[in-house]
Amino acid sequence: MVEQSSGVHISGPGEPAVTMRGAVPTEMETETERRLADALADVVCVERVPVDSHFFEDLGANSLVMAQFCARVRKIPELPSPSMRDIYRYPTIRGLTAALVQKAPATVGAAVSPSASAPMTPAAPAPHTNRLSHALCGTIQCLIFLTYSLVSGFVTATGYEWISHGSGLADIYLRSLLFGGIGFIALCVFPVLAKWILVGRWKTDGFPVWGLKYLRFWFVKVLLHANPMVFLVGTPLYVLYLRALGARIGKGVIILSPSVPVCTDLLTIGAGTVIRKDSFFLGYRAHCGRIQTGRVTLGRDVYIGEKTVLDIDTSMGDGAQLGHASALHRGQAVPSGEHWHGSPAEPTSIDYLRVAPAPCGAARRVWFGAVTLLQLIFLYVPLAVGGMYMLFTEVPAIGKRLDPQTAALSRPELISDALGLSLVLFVGFVVLGLLAMYAVPRLLGLAVKPDRVYPLYGFHYTAHRLTARLTNIKFFTWLFGDSSYVVHYLRGLGYDLSRVEQTGSNFGTEVQHETPLLVTVGSGTMVADGLSVINADYSSTSFRLSRVSIGPHNFLGNNIAYPAGGRTGDNCLLATKVMIPLDGEVREGVGLLGSPSFEIPRSVDRDARFDHLRTGDTLRRHLAAKNRYNLRSMAWMLGVRWLHVFLLTLLALATVDLYGVLGDVVIAVYLALTLALSTAYYVLVERCVTSFRRLRPQLCSIYDRNFWLHERLWKVPDHYLNVFNGTPVKTLVWRLLGVRIGARVFDDGCYVTDRTLAVIGDECTLNAGTKIQCHSQEDGTFKSDSTTLGAGTTLGVGAHVHYGVTLGAGSMLAPDSFLMKGEEVPAHAHWGGNPAVDMPEPGRSRGGTGPAASAAGVTAATVS
Repeated sequence: MVEQSSGVHISGPGEPAVTMRGAVPTEMETETERRLADALADVVCVERVPVDSHFFEDLGANSLVMAQFCARVRKIPELPSPSMRDIYRYPTIRGLTAALVQKAPATVGAAVSPSASAPMTPAAPAPHTNRLSHALCGTIQCLIFLTYSLVSGFVTATGYEWISHGSGLADIYLRSLLFGGIGFIALCVFPVLAKWILVGRWKTDGFPVWGLKYLRFWFVKVLLHANPMVFLVGTPLYVLYLRALGARIGKGVIILSPSVPVCTDLLTIGAGTVIRKDSFFLGYRAHCGRIQTGRVTLGRDVYIGEKTVLDIDTSMGDGAQLGHASALHRGQAVPSGEHWHGSPAEPTSIDYLRVAPAPCGAARRVWFGAVTLLQLIFLYVPLAVGGMYMLFTEVPAIGKRLDPQTAALSRPELISDALGLSLVLFVGFVVLGLLAMYAVPRLLGLAVKPDRVYPLYGFHYTAHRLTARLTNIKFFTWLFGDSSYVVHYLRGLGYDLSRVEQTGSNFGTEVQHETPLLVTVGSGTMVADGLSVINADYSSTSFRLSRVSIGPHNFLGNNIAYPAGGRTGDNCLLATKVMIPLDGEVREGVGLLGSPSFEIPRSVDRDARFDHLRTGDTLRRHLAAKNRYNLRSMAWMLGVRWLHVFLLTLLALATVDLYGVLGDVVIAVYLALTLALSTAYYVLVERCVTSFRRLRPQLCSIYDRNFWLHERLWKVPDHYLNVFNGTPVKTLVWRLLGVRIGARVFDDGCYVTDRTLAVIGDECTLNAGTKIQCHSQEDGTFKSDSTTLGAGTTLGVGAHVHYGVTLGAGSMLAPDSFLMKGEEVPAHAHWGGNPAVDMPEPGRSRGGTGPAASAAGVTAATVS
C-alpha cells in the first residue's frame, strides 16, 4: 500500500493524541470498545488508542487508514462490522461501538452468527467459460468485422465511382444526395432489421457470454451503438427510432442520454418522461459471466436525473423522480408521485423538476423532427459525401492517383503528399476548431437568455444544443487539461474563473457543461476529471439555462455532476461520485461524501504534508517547472496525434494507388488496417511514455515529476478501446497496455486509468461504464496504489473502484457503487452503495415477477 499505517501522523504541537505504553486509561472500556481500540492501535502501530480520541482530529488518520481498520475488524468474527459511513458519523471508538451495538445488539461481546460475518455464498456460482467457445466467439467477431468492412468498401467504391460520372456541380450534388441519403437510411434501418431477424422480441432471460446467443446479442448491440441515429439524441426522431426497435414509449418523451438501450422490448416509458444525459437504462447487465435481461418500466411524467443508473427489473410510478448521481438497484420500485435519490435510491422531499412547462404540442415536435431530417438528408449528408468526393478529385495528392493516365508514383512523392495533406488537415482542425468554439457560442448566447423558460424543439433549443456540442469537443480539454493552460482555454469558452490561484492542475482533462457562458468557479478551486456542470434544466416541454456557481477554495473529485442551485459554498471537499445537495444550509468548510451525501472532515493533518509547496517563492519555482514540463507534454502529444493522422493519410494514399490493382478489397483492408494500426500505435506510445516499466505506487505532491509523468500518460488517446467492448480482443489490448489481466475476462466497457497498477483475475465481469481508478488527487497531494480484482469478480454498471482496493474472488459490486480507497471486499461478498458497504443481494426468480414487474402505480405507455 502507498500509505502504510506506520506513517500516520499521530501527534501535533499539543498533547499526544495516543496513549503509549504505561499510560493509564481515563475510564473503563467495554470488551467491544477494547477490541476495537486494539484493532485501531494495530493499524496505526501504537500501543493504545483512547476510546474518546477523534479518528481524524486527534489521531490524524484519514479515509485510507480507517478503511484498513474496517477491513481488519471484518476479519474478526466476534466484532460487529463498521462501514466507512459509520466511521465518519461516529468518529470515536466509544461512539462507534455504541452505534454498532444499537444496530446489532446480539453481536456485541459475543460470537456473532455465521451469516453476519462469514463471506456470502453466491446463489448462482459463475460457470467456467469454455476455452473453445471463448476463442470461437472472438474469431467469429473478427470475421463479422472484416465482412462488414468488405461490404462497406464495396458500397463506398461503387457509390463514388457513380458520383464521379456526374457532370457539373448540380449533378454531383444530386448524386451525392441520392447515394448519401440511401446510405444513411440503410445504416439506420439495418440495425432494426438485424434486431428483429436475429432476436425477435427481447424477453426476460439469462445466457452465458461467448455463446451463440451472446453473439447475436453482441452483433445487435454493436449495430445500435454504431448507427447514425445516436447523433439525434434529444430529438423526437430518436424516440421514434427506439419505438421501431420495440420500445413502448409514450407521447412527449425526451431522452438526452446517448447511452443506447439494447433490450428495447423490455423498455416502457410513459408519456411526458424526461431522461437526462449520462444515464444508463440498458435493459441488460452482465453478471457472473452471464448476460441478464430485464424490464425497465417508467410511468407517465417521470424525471430521471443526470449520471443515473437503472438496473434491470426496476420501475418508477407516475410522476416519480430520481435525482442526479443516483441509482435503482435490481428490484427497486419508486411509487407514484415519490421523489428518490441516492445510490441505492431512497425517498427524499427534493423536487428535481425545476423548470415550468411551456407550450410544446405534437405539431411542434413533428415540425422539428421533419426539419431536422430534411436538413440532415438534403444538406449535411450531401455536403459530407460530395465534400469527400471533392477532396478526392480536387486535392492533387489524391486526384492524380485516381487519374488512370497517371503512372504509379514513387515512394518520396507518396510520403511528401501524405505529409502535406495531414498537416493541412490537422492544423486546420485545431485552428478553425478553436476559432469556432470561441466565436459561435457567444453569438448564439445572445439569443438564449439565462433564467428564461423556452419551449423545446425551436430555434432557442437548436442554438443551445449547438453550443453544447461545439464547446464539449474532447480534443481540446484533452490538450489543455491537467496544466496551467486549461484556465485560459476555459476562460476563452466563457467560464468565469474569478481571480485564479494558479496551481498547474486547476482542471483535469474531462470537463463538460450545458453552456460555458454560465459557469462560475471561485478562486483557489481545483477540479479533477469528470466534472459535469448541469446549468440547464429540462421538462418534457421546456428548458431553462441557469448560472452554476462553485465556491472558492473547493476541491472536486472525479465523476461529479454539479447542478444549478447546489448547496455548497467556500472551502469544501467534494469527494468522487458525490451527490451535490440541493437542500438545507449552504455547506462550508466541510467535506461531502456519498450519495446521498453526508459530511466528512474537510482535510486532516496527513493530507496537509505538502502545503508548504503551495505558497510563496516555493510555489512559483515549482509551478514554473511544472508548466515547462506540461508544455513539453502538450507539444509531444500534439506531435503524436499528428503522426497518427500522417500514418493514416499515408495508408489512405497507398490504398488509392492500389485500388486499380486490387479493387474493392483494398478499401476493406484499409478499414481493418486503420483499426489495427491505431491500436498498435497508441499502445506503443503509452508504453514509451512509461519507458516500458510499470508505474510504482506514489504519495507525492502535484509538483513532483512522478505526478507530471502520470499527467502525460493520461494524455495518450484511448478512445479506440471502445471498439473492442464485449470481445476477447479487449483483454488482449489491456495486456499490451500493461494491465495484469487473467483469461476470459468479459469487458463490456470498463476503463482503467493507470493500467500497470491494475490486477484483474480470470473470468471477471466488467459492465458498461465501470471505472478502475488506481489514483487520487486531493488538493495538492497525489496518491496511487494497485487495485486487485479476484477471479470471477463482477463490477455492476457504472461502478467506480478506487485505488488500494482488493475485491475477493467471486465478489460483486452493485451498479453505480463507489468502492473507496483501501477497502477489502471478502470473497463471494456482495457490496453496493456510495460509499459501498456489505449489501447482500436478495434472491430473486427469473420468472419476470417481483417488485419491478408488478409495481403499482405504473401506467403503461401510450404508443403513438
